[in-house]
Amino acid sequence: MMLIEVLVSILIFSFGILGTVALHARAIQYSGNAEDRSRASLLANEIASAMWTSGTATLPTAVTTAWNTRVGDAVATGLPGGVGTVAVDADGVATITVTWQPTFAAAGATNRLVTQIVVPPAAVLP
Repeated sequence: MMLIEVLVSILIFSFGILGTVALHARAIQYSGNAEDRSRASLLANEIASAMWTSGTATLPTAVTTAWNTRVGDAVATGLPGGVGTVAVDADGVATITVTWQPTFAAAGATNRLVTQIVVPPAAVLP
């Protein structure tokens, strides 16, 4: 009888340990996702700052190409499978989209951050 009690207690303890390991794995996944979202926000802010500094929403191709290269460079400061796009509509509203592939997600899954800004003309800036 005592051996059965010990086996049941070991079984319950094992389930507890497995639950703790699964909880830790999920925490690591959420932490990585939060880090990617933060990095995407910083990259979108970087191109938005360049627009505000230049006083126009249409930046030279070299600037947007260099920014898009940084977005896709996961080793340095970019995102895994990162792609950045900037679209400006007729009203001068710039839509900045950063898309990336989450590290812990299924193949083909993507995350996206979209930011819209309005850049006033350079004469309006203080």
